[in-house]
Amino acid sequence: MNLKQLEAFLWVAELQSFTRAAKHLYMSQPAVSFQIKSLEESLGATLFYRGDKKVELTEAGRLLYPEARQILRHFQKIKAGLDELKGLKRGHLCLGASTIPGEYLLPLLIGRFRRHYPGVEVTLRIAGSGQVIRWVREREIDLGVTGAPVKEEGLECLPWYRDRLVLIVGPEHPWANRKTVSPGELLDQPLILREPGSGTRRSLEAKLAQAGYSLEGARVVMELGSTRAVITAVQAGLGVSLVSALAAAEPLALGRVCQVALQNMDLTRYLYLIHAPEWPGSFAAGAFWDFIRQEGQAGKQNELSKKAPPTERPAP
Repeated sequence: MNLKQLEAFLWVAELQSFTRAAKHLYMSQPAVSFQIKSLEESLGATLFYRGDKKVELTEAGRLLYPEARQILRHFQKIKAGLDELKGLKRGHLCLGASTIPGEYLLPLLIGRFRRHYPGVEVTLRIAGSGQVIRWVREREIDLGVTGAPVKEEGLECLPWYRDRLVLIVGPEHPWANRKTVSPGELLDQPLILREPGSGTRRSLEAKLAQAGYSLEGARVVMELGSTRAVITAVQAGLGVSLVSALAAAEPLALGRVCQVALQNMDLTRYLYLIHAPEWPGSFAAGAFWDFIRQEGQAGKQNELSKKAPPTERPAP
């Protein structure tokens, strides 16, 4: 039994004629007769009394009629809903992000995305990179954004937005007027860092390792759970730190902290998009994926472009 058979059955029942039903359905009369015959064979019951001038429902046909109408109504409702999803007139998207992309990038991007697709509801959950990875792994979110790459079977990771770490000191710190310092000098200073496992901390450890240095034996005086708290502690003169340029931009502009260049170290890093292999899981997710990849493709500097989202999206 299929929908085409049910549709033919309903029109024959309503018009009491195979000929009139065929005209309405833009089919030949033999084709309509074939659909009805196939339906009767599938159900093992005769659905119509066939007379010379009209056809009438049998008892089995009268039993099927209201159910067939209900099935087609449900199908039309589902199809209309899918058309709305495809057109992004409605939908839901759940995102997860570590603190840097979650606090400094995604709210802006989500706002601009929803101006184009106001019917799509977006939820943003912010936590450490490890938690974001778990959310993606357990399919609790559609897409994750972290400050460090993920090498885990079953997850796909893509470099997305170019960021960099910057060394900041308090305005009263002796380095406030220095242009550069060496990595060795840095490690002799009291360091205020993000907690182990955070994207910022992992990026810093990787950069130090590339330059032949390590945090082992360094003067780590404080480990904090948010970059805002780290910057506040640096501003208070409790130590120095390396944080995302995205997070440091405003306090630097306001003179709350000062930036010092770190010699012989490339502090460029990327923010990463993480998703399960069966991506995208919805039309809204596919549209947002295209949108943010255009807005913050790997290799861009820290300035969000103002392009509209693409009109073509991958099917879920």
